[in-house]
Amino acid sequence: MLDAQLSAILACPDTRQPLRAAAPELIAAVNAAIAAGRVNNRAGQTIREPVEELLVRQDGAVAYPVREGIPVLLIDEGIPLEGLATKPEP
Repeated sequence: MLDAQLSAILACPDTRQPLRAAAPELIAAVNAAIAAGRVNNRAGQTIREPVEELLVRQDGAVAYPVREGIPVLLIDEGIPLEGLATKPEP
């Protein structure tokens, strides 16, 4: 789990929009899509490992994985969320 102070200052490396922790329902939806082989990152690489945490851009269009407690804020590692979530993040 990310530290609250760290989470408060993180921003999307592409748009500079604030990031927030993803809801468990979104993480479950993304992981189901990963298991089905339907998730590519922005570089076009298929994601094969489930995610434990995600940071979602303010507009809800892209999420960034958190691996072993470390946010991976590289543009190419972003996960486009269109079509993956059943409902938008609040």
